[in-house]
Amino acid sequence: MAYPSELKYTEEHEWVKVDGDTVTVGITSYAAEELGDIVFVDMPGAGATVAKGDTFGTIESVKTVADLFAPVSGEIVAVNEALEDTPETVGEDPYGAGWIIKIKMSDPADLDALLSSEDYAAKL
Repeated sequence: MAYPSELKYTEEHEWVKVDGDTVTVGITSYAAEELGDIVFVDMPGAGATVAKGDTFGTIESVKTVADLFAPVSGEIVAVNEALEDTPETVGEDPYGAGWIIKIKMSDPADLDALLSSEDYAAKL
């Protein structure tokens, strides 16, 4: 399976799209497939701060509940409120409309620890 090369990845199966000092975060298609039918996404509100590696929410499927981990430290500047009504979007379009949060990074060096698409695919 190929993963978008313009994105960065975590070992916890989140993807990161960098846009200046802000990143958009979602889960990978691999994670979405493993979870199955997604029925709920629990996200913090905009304005909350997160530290790299900390849990920022959960994603619930008919099979399990999984933690979501912050790939970088910073302030959450946007959440995908559409997921409240249509959480299945995360599984149907994980790299597009299924994004979860946007974080304004406090330390761009956090990106250095993330994986390339090739490195992520090799770990699966």
